[in-house]
Order: sequence, then structure tokens, then C-alpha cells
Amino acid sequence: MDMRELYQQLIIDHGRKPRNFGELVGCNHEKEGFNPICGDKLTVYIIEKDGVIENIQFIGCGCAISMASASLMTEALKGKTLAEVQQLFDDFHDVVTGNDVENDLGKLSVLSGVAEYPARVKCATLCWHTMLAALHDKKEVVSTE
Repeated sequence: MDMRELYQQLIIDHGRKPRNFGELVGCNHEKEGFNPICGDKLTVYIIEKDGVIENIQFIGCGCAISMASASLMTEALKGKTLAEVQQLFDDFHDVVTGNDVENDLGKLSVLSGVAEYPARVKCATLCWHTMLAALHDKKEVVSTE
């Protein structure tokens, strides 16, 4: 099995059975993201204490890439400081937009193939932009369209 097949299987698995899926009671950050043209919609819930993400979950529906990205993001961000979160956001964005193919993001690297499909970048990044907006307590609904 080549890496592309492995990546596709991981995206399908996380898309069908997303990790950390569900509302998070007691969260201190919450934000909705919605891409009206493609229909991806999610809400990110975060418990952040002393500059560290203690827990993060999401609910929503959308394409496999959108759901897989949110699932993988929640796994990657638990226990991270806000500085580490910002760095991961920047690195992830660079990889999926094709600006940095050398960056090793661990499991998140499965979404690097999105760079070959510019129309799908918005699907992979919606949860990330929504998460940052939640942490910064932005008022408006997030969209990447």
C-alpha cells in the first residue's frame, strides 16, 4: 500500500468516525463555522486554562475532508499551549496551501494532498479558522469561502 492510499484510508476513517465529536459541556470558548456554498458546518468547543487547551471537541456535518480535518485537529491540539496552537495552525495552513511541503505535521500530514485540489483547501481549513476565532472570542460566524 502506498502512502496516498494510506492517507485516503485515514481521511475516510476520521471522516466517518470523527474523534472528539460532541458538544463539550463547560467549555469557555465556542465558535460556529459554516461554508454555505459547499455546506460544511461545524461548531468547535474548547476548554482552555492558563493558556493551554485542556479539551477540544466539535459537532458538525460536511464532506470527509472537513470532518477528518476537524477530528485530526482536535487530537493534535489537546494539551498544547496557545503559542503551539498558533504555530500548528500556521504550519498546517502552509502545508495544505502548498507553501511548505517539507513541514512534518505527523498525522495531520494526511491532509497535505489537499494542496493539489485548491477548491478543497476551504474544507480542510474551516475547523482551524473556527478554532482560532473561538480562542479569540470573535463574534461572527467563520467561513473560508
